[in-house]
Amino acid sequence: MFKILLSDTASSQLNSLRSDQTYAARVKAIDKTLGFLANPRHPGLQTHEFTSLHGPKGEKIFEAYAQQNTPAAYRIFWYYGPNRQQITVISITAHP
Repeated sequence: MFKILLSDTASSQLNSLRSDQTYAARVKAIDKTLGFLANPRHPGLQTHEFTSLHGPKGEKIFEAYAQQNTPAAYRIFWYYGPNRQQITVISITAHP
């Protein structure tokens, strides 16, 4: 199992969503996905590499689905590290 860390950006994005009750369903989906992320191979995440971004030290960035079949569905972008058994979430945002 991995420990989940949130970057300042991801933390700010999540706090912003939590502060607006109209996003309650999205926050619930995001929280569920963050729980699944402790096992990054969980099939519900539909995780795949996101090749147009790299982590701060060149790490591979991955994208996990927090929502599907929803307009502007939310995605969670993350990488392995900085230490063993850690995952750092760098962004929680609507799919472009």
